[in-house]
Amino acid sequence: MLKAVILIGGPQKGTRFRPLSFEVPKPLFPVAGVPMLQHHIEACVKVPNLKEILLIGFYQPNEELNRFLFNAQQEFKISIRYLQEYAALSTGGGIYHFRDQILSGSPEAFFVMNADVCAAFPLTEMLSFQKEHGEPNSFVILGTTANRKQSLNYGCIVENENTNEVLHYVEKPSTFVSDIINCGIYLFNPEIFQHIGAVFQKNQQDMLLYPYDGEEPTNGWHRAEVIRLEQDIFTALAGQGKLYVYKTLGFWSQIKSAGSAIYASRLYLNQYHTTHPERLASNKEGGPKISGNVYIHPTANIDPTAMLGPNVSIGTGVTIGAGVRVRESIILHGANLQDHCCVLNSIVGWESTIGKWARVEGTPSDPNPNDPFAKIDSETLFREGKLTPSITILGCNVTIPSEVIILNSIVLPHKDLNRGFKNQIIL
Repeated sequence: MLKAVILIGGPQKGTRFRPLSFEVPKPLFPVAGVPMLQHHIEACVKVPNLKEILLIGFYQPNEELNRFLFNAQQEFKISIRYLQEYAALSTGGGIYHFRDQILSGSPEAFFVMNADVCAAFPLTEMLSFQKEHGEPNSFVILGTTANRKQSLNYGCIVENENTNEVLHYVEKPSTFVSDIINCGIYLFNPEIFQHIGAVFQKNQQDMLLYPYDGEEPTNGWHRAEVIRLEQDIFTALAGQGKLYVYKTLGFWSQIKSAGSAIYASRLYLNQYHTTHPERLASNKEGGPKISGNVYIHPTANIDPTAMLGPNVSIGTGVTIGAGVRVRESIILHGANLQDHCCVLNSIVGWESTIGKWARVEGTPSDPNPNDPFAKIDSETLFREGKLTPSITILGCNVTIPSEVIILNSIVLPHKDLNRGFKNQIIL
């Protein structure tokens, strides 16, 4: 039996995803028409003998999360449960804290996946790779190739090219180490908890030597349980014949910033040709003009003179008027794009309105098309107090008046004035 664990984080993180994360937990943000998490779950249910999916994070259970869990269980006919951390325990601490739940039913192995990645999820290939490489109790990291400069932003893996054993692992090195990077998707067996437990015991011993460390004594147990798979576990396991890397040639990207959601949507839309062709819109008589890959929710109302695509996702209840042009964008639930407006490289927030003849345009943040190993740069929203030129984001319930031009901006309604943004346009 197999299981899967998806690490969904919590509200204290995802600051680069604002203002979108104000309205919905980041893992539930729709990418290519479905919640970000659903892509992970769809990959998991294809794995033979995978019986349960556990979500671990420190979001407070809310109506939206509970509804997603209920609907996913109904659709995919598999046990999906949410395990809430009492605090942020990092990538290793969370699975160690809930190790009894993970090991319930005696799974022979389990996947661990970060929620904020977009990938083809070659999970069955990782299983086959584990059986062909190393010892039965070995662990597998999914890796991919990055260019030399961008590799410094990721966990870097030095491998034995003959055996694929991980010889050396460095998280975000200061100088070049390797162009093979960690994708945040792992295949473990129960023995991993022995290695995590050893770090936990060391942390406890350190607490006895340094009981306060600038914090209240009551926080000591929390400090002991904050364990990072990357720095605390992989670095120590490298070179011991226990850790291997499976390098994928499939697509992969992080989803750290709001801009990277549009790129992830493009990757998933392209994958739909083989995985979910029914999700892709096509040109039909009496329908809008479709160019390239486009997802349209069945509840959307779109004028036949509108032109959509490439790489557009239209959410539930969206209204799009005559002559509207949308390209490289995500249009969220209930948005209203009035006649002849133009939306390029943007995310239009929930229940927002774009007036007639208005233009909303952002700057693409795509990887270098001339470099096959380039990754997307997850820029912060602000650099040196100024908004980084990037995609345009309209928050929830924003109204853009007719004939207005919005370029490279975060646009928030008055009620969001105190939500931590500077230099934004307030309407």
